[in-house]
Amino acid sequence: MDNAPSPDDEHRVTIAPYLLPLAAGFVGGAMNALAGGGTFATLPSLLAIGLPANVANATSNVALLPGAATSAWAFRDELGPVGGISCRVLAAVTFAAGLVGSVLLVLTPSRAFDLIIPWLVLYAFVVLAFGKRASAWLRARATIGTRTLLVAQFLLGIYGGYFGGGVGLMTTATYGLLAGHTPRELFAPRTLMLAVANAAAAIVFVAAGVVRWAAALPMLVGAVAGGWAGARVGRALPAGAIRGWTLLVTGATTAVFFWRAYGHG
Repeated sequence: MDNAPSPDDEHRVTIAPYLLPLAAGFVGGAMNALAGGGTFATLPSLLAIGLPANVANATSNVALLPGAATSAWAFRDELGPVGGISCRVLAAVTFAAGLVGSVLLVLTPSRAFDLIIPWLVLYAFVVLAFGKRASAWLRARATIGTRTLLVAQFLLGIYGGYFGGGVGLMTTATYGLLAGHTPRELFAPRTLMLAVANAAAAIVFVAAGVVRWAAALPMLVGAVAGGWAGARVGRALPAGAIRGWTLLVTGATTAVFFWRAYGHG
């Protein structure tokens, strides 16, 4: 009898599993609004509560979708062409590519791609760190046409649908290199592309039945709140602060992904 759980213990056992996804959703939603990389907060929390990696990834994607949509709506009045291409065209390319990437996740194991992810995020970090100078150097020697940017966007969409970790950071880096935009200028188009890629993937993941809703729903609530808060903060921050935050998040994400892929011996 002495070891029987009290009503308070039972209450804590019932509520506790939802607190971590809720908190991780808030952090992830805010990160996506400010610089991207929200999956870095949400995916580990889902792995920590025992979800398989592919289920955790799909659940994270669906949970972050409303937060990404909230941020995109908050920045809607800042939307404009990227590299001479309208956001509607880029969104259409992203949606199609996101469907392709999410189908690949459902049909194939993710271990091989896990080993590639750290190098992709490292690319984002390097381009963000040296993007302004690299963009000026590249544009002085070559003309970046719309075809190059569309191909890059299609690849980013596939990545976003397949895994999505750091895709916001990679989008910022790629747009900066190919179109010469600063991270602050990319808040609106980046958050829109993130929302579109998540929406395409969510359709496939829900249809395939790989979403764990008990974890997705509290994470979804947190992500909406975090996306709104991040967008509000982002409007008030100067470009230098955004650049510093973006580099910090990208560097931390790169280190964690390398440890995840190669740190287990």
